[in-house]
Amino acid sequence: MALDEPGVEDEVFDEKGTKFVVDKDIYNQAKPINIDFVSTPQGDGFRIESSLLPAAGGACGSSCSC
Repeated sequence: MALDEPGVEDEVFDEKGTKFVVDKDIYNQAKPINIDFVSTPQGDGFRIESSLLPAAGGACGSSCSC
């Protein structure tokens, strides 16, 4: 996950005022993609789930090794 501006080869989604930009090729391989912000005893971070990641492997806290 990174901050970026949309390009011509990107899918752009707006969810409750937050814009998500995903490369079209990656999106077609990974859909559906779910992103949640979570708080755990280890810290706060994003949980990313897609068809490319195992269900237990998509959580990112203070560092991400996905």
